[in-house]
Amino acid sequence: MKRILISWSSGKDCAWALHLLRQQSGIEIAGLLTTINSEFDRVAMHGTRSAILEAQASAADLPLWKVPLPWPCSNEEYERRMAEVCLRATSENIDAIAFGDLFLRDVRDYREKQLQNTGIEPMFPLWDIPTAELASSMISGGLCAKLVCVDSRQLDPSFAGRDFDSALLRDLPATIDPCGERGEFHSCVYDGPMFSRPIALSPGEIVNRDGFIYADFMLAAMCNSALSN
Repeated sequence: MKRILISWSSGKDCAWALHLLRQQSGIEIAGLLTTINSEFDRVAMHGTRSAILEAQASAADLPLWKVPLPWPCSNEEYERRMAEVCLRATSENIDAIAFGDLFLRDVRDYREKQLQNTGIEPMFPLWDIPTAELASSMISGGLCAKLVCVDSRQLDPSFAGRDFDSALLRDLPATIDPCGERGEFHSCVYDGPMFSRPIALSPGEIVNRDGFIYADFMLAAMCNSALSN
């Protein structure tokens, strides 16, 4: 069996990669690997709360490998901490790390370079699938996600907080990749065939940070608890 970690951002692409890999024989998914902004206790880039991340791992029935990152974080510090992860991975007989990258060659080249000589194979199960086809397959396959971060330089801020569904795909401008692969948007998955149960989310405030529009979601149970207090 090939033991694989999934590079996990909390979004749709890594979740779909998990789903596809689970359908392959000879593969054991060993865990979800996530970088965390230590200052805010959220997934780096996506802004997903750690509580939601932990609920995702529980619903996927997988251990969570958290990599805390300082904020701000230099590229040198990021690479140092990821090198430590690779050492741990090899000590735990991890054979590969799977990424949800779709077509950006420079991103793939960087990942391959970082894993070179570590003994860990980079895998790209979604690579070169046409993104319109991929987006439709995700939605028809039962994946449910919210847009949690929108780059307002590329996409109207009103898209923040929307469901990743067929209506969203119809409303996206022609210049926007259907999967947001060029950073137009990021998502947070709350249900799908990779989970044993859905994750109930409650919407919070919409925040603009340096041109990135974040739709803050929290676990519904946490929201209800806060209201009762």
